[in-house]
Amino acid sequence: MEPTVTTEQQIAQWMVDQIREQGVLKQEDVIAHVRAEYGEQYLFTSESGNISLDKEIKKAFRKSHGGRVAWDRDGFFWAWT
Repeated sequence: MEPTVTTEQQIAQWMVDQIREQGVLKQEDVIAHVRAEYGEQYLFTSESGNISLDKEIKKAFRKSHGGRVAWDRDGFFWAWT
């Protein structure tokens, strides 16, 4: 029996695939994709008022890229390191 892949893992893998194909991935594109494909329950508004990804998605994302992707705070995007 194969292990079940969670929705959070599916989103994380999509993010890694996008970065692999495009080199970068903007946060606004991830938010739009998650909202359209999976719904608001995977998003939240941070204390600073920005829409962010659910913590479980971020955790799965970190695990899936193994330190090969970095977050650019100024540009609000992820890119290969």
